[in-house]
Amino acid sequence: MRWSEIGGERCSVARTLSVIGERWTMLVLRESFRGVRRFEDFQANTGASRPVLADRLRRLTADDVLRRHCYAEKPDRFEYRLTAKGLELYPVIVSLMTWGDRWMDDGNGPPLRLTHLDCDGPLEPTLACGTCGSPVTARDVRATPA
Repeated sequence: MRWSEIGGERCSVARTLSVIGERWTMLVLRESFRGVRRFEDFQANTGASRPVLADRLRRLTADDVLRRHCYAEKPDRFEYRLTAKGLELYPVIVSLMTWGDRWMDDGNGPPLRLTHLDCDGPLEPTLACGTCGSPVTARDVRATPA
């Protein structure tokens, strides 16, 4: 199977990877969650070449993860904003960041700290059961065909 065909699989992970599974895409999303909206800022913050970045932004827009918004005319200037679908990827980005802080630490501690705005406490994301609220790990879950 080719990578371009993975989105047709009957697997939620494979279908998700068909949209966000490319490294530059994840860095564009990282920057989007940091408030970056303009092409030049994405390029400066990710280091992606112009053609690669243009392609990723085009794909994310086509997949309704980002929305292209005209903010100036003559010449037309566009920015990219997260859609509702894109905003729902926040737990994915935070989980990747948390894993990287734990397992890819360079000895200097995490480069960013997340703070919960309601209580000003440090954010430590956990996966929890939607029914009872208990934290869960891979050993606490059974996957069954739907």
